[in-house]
Amino acid sequence: MWLKRLLGRRSPGAAATGASEDGRLVAVVGLGNPGPAYARHRHNAGFMVIAELARRHDIAVKERKKQALLGSGLIAGHPVLLAMPQTGMNDSGKSIKALRDFYKLPSERVLLVYDDLDLPFGTVRVRQNGSAGGHHGLESTFAATGTMNYPRVRVGIGRPATREEVIGFVLSPFHPSEQAAAEAAVASAADAVERWIGER
Repeated sequence: MWLKRLLGRRSPGAAATGASEDGRLVAVVGLGNPGPAYARHRHNAGFMVIAELARRHDIAVKERKKQALLGSGLIAGHPVLLAMPQTGMNDSGKSIKALRDFYKLPSERVLLVYDDLDLPFGTVRVRQNGSAGGHHGLESTFAATGTMNYPRVRVGIGRPATREEVIGFVLSPFHPSEQAAAEAAVASAADAVERWIGER
C-alpha cells in the first residue's frame, strides 16, 4: 500500500512537459518484481528507490508503456523518466531494451538501481559500469541490449550465511530490526541518484 500511495502522486504540469535547459532525457530504472506480494522484498530495493524519488519530486509513476510503469518530471533541472519494469526481475532486459529503443537513449543515460548481495547491508555505491556480478536483472539487461556500459546505483542487502539460502533471502522482506536501516539506505540511494543526475 505504501508503494501505491507514493507512486500515485501527480507531477506538476511544468515537470510533466519534460522541458529543461539542455533537453536531454535521463532514465532512472529500478529493478524488481512487480506486484504487492514482492513490494517489500530485499530484491525490490530498486523499486523502493524509484518510489522515494517519485515522492520527493511529486512524479506519478503509473503510466504503463514498454512493459514498465513510467513517470516523467524534472530532477536537478533535467527531464527524467522514472521506470519500473513489469517483466519480472529475470526478464528486466526486455523492458529496458524497449524503453531505450523508444526514447533513443544511449546506455550512458540509463541509470540502473538495484539490490546487491555483495555490498554490506545498508551501504550504497555508485558505479559507472562493470559486470553483472551474478545479478539476474543485470544479466538480462546486458543480454537484451548488447552492452554492460550502464551506470548504476547499488543498494547493499548483505548475504545470507550459505549460498543455498540466497533465493529465499532476496525474496523476503527486511526484518523489523532492519527496517530503519533499510529506509535510510533507500533514502541514501535516492540522494545518490539526484547527485548523478545533477552532474549530467
